[in-house]
Amino acid sequence: MLATSLVALDSTIVATAVPSIVADLGGFSQFPWLFSVYLLAQAVSVPIYGKLADIVGRKPIMLVGIGLFLLGSIFCAAAWSMTALIVFRALQGLGAGAVQPMSITIAGDIYTLAERAKAQGYLASVWAISAVVGPTLGGVFSEWLTWRWLFIINIPLCLLAGWMLARRFHEKVQRVAHRIDYLGSVTLTVGAALLILGLLEGGQAWAWTSAPSLAVLGGGAVLIAIFLVVQRRAAEPVLPLWVFSRRVLVASAVIATLVGAVLLGLTTYVPTFVQAVLGTGPLVAGFALATLTIGWPISATLSGRLYLRLGFRTTAVIGATLAVLGAVSTIWLSASSVVWQVAASCFVVGLGMGLIASPTLIAAQSSVGWSERGVVTATNLFARSIGSAVGVAAFGALANASLGATANAADNPAAVAAASHDVFVATAVLAACMFAAAWVLPGGRPSAQDAAAPPSGEAPSAAAVQAGAPSAEPK
Repeated sequence: MLATSLVALDSTIVATAVPSIVADLGGFSQFPWLFSVYLLAQAVSVPIYGKLADIVGRKPIMLVGIGLFLLGSIFCAAAWSMTALIVFRALQGLGAGAVQPMSITIAGDIYTLAERAKAQGYLASVWAISAVVGPTLGGVFSEWLTWRWLFIINIPLCLLAGWMLARRFHEKVQRVAHRIDYLGSVTLTVGAALLILGLLEGGQAWAWTSAPSLAVLGGGAVLIAIFLVVQRRAAEPVLPLWVFSRRVLVASAVIATLVGAVLLGLTTYVPTFVQAVLGTGPLVAGFALATLTIGWPISATLSGRLYLRLGFRTTAVIGATLAVLGAVSTIWLSASSVVWQVAASCFVVGLGMGLIASPTLIAAQSSVGWSERGVVTATNLFARSIGSAVGVAAFGALANASLGATANAADNPAAVAAASHDVFVATAVLAACMFAAAWVLPGGRPSAQDAAAPPSGEAPSAAAVQAGAPSAEPK
């Protein structure tokens, strides 16, 4: 939870201090890269860390991630220009790319199937707390101290998390010779980076049909195609293609992609709608959105009881139903709505996410053994990152098409309301697709033996066997 707080707090604390950072360092036109480069570095490094964790263990990778995040935070606090700050944010992103998947993977390693949902709920609660604490701390630091404290605060958290992990977490890894897939790692990292970069910056830094956009997206597509060829021939592929041949893994990855897109649609446009259309301040808008991250850990913690009784698919379907209801309710938001209606819609979506995102990830983890759990977890989080990037691009294009040539669109509540409505409709459609993907999950429910089996050598559940999962090997 301490390690997760590094990533969770950083994702919410920086945005509120952007005006102070720009006033000190300049570079207003560059500040969006503070977020893009962080997301980019985090997303493309996740699959690599997942594979390495299956080779050398979770602990070394987690410590490396905390170390990179610590270095990035120190350098960010000392940044002398916007360009330098952007570069150091990329270093932070590389650290976050290890911390987030390793936290979830370790939870899958040390808890039984019956306990895992509660553990995931605890991790999710860190995000809920950060959604409230982050913006508040960001405002306090930028107004009363200096924006550099946004990164200084990470230093004691990194040291404490690293010390506790080194002292308390112990794992036994069978040391065997491995052949590292260097070519696959390079083609995946560069190819994914180009695709995500093209999606994040398309329509903003350059036009979609411009030469830079076509070059970046085209180059990324070619490298990913090369990567797929390399993975078919590699002795130990960095992202084994069998991940995409099992129903439970494919369905959970599709759901993760849709979760990332739905979250981006709401987190990007709900605050804008609340401020521009309902006329509130940033703090009220932030709290309206925070109900989403409050509902998530509540339902995630309770999801264990549901999937042990009803099975993963039924639990995911219930969660998707709630997510659809919450997303559909945003369609009827208008200038006459009140803030509590927005907050209620976000809370229902959060409840649904906790019942579909956590159980489907746990189902994927439970279908494989220790030596494959890192790759499976990383693939799921990578899919969520891809969904977020695609969501940013798609929702941005949709909103811009709605705004069209409207003069001073940001100061025109009617125009913002229309653009937000279109985004909310698209979000509801994606939630409905998530509902359909939940039905693809294998049926059945874990047996009592599966639920109580030690995680280090657990046997796959009935659903996992139906999906064609390999037997787990004790480690």
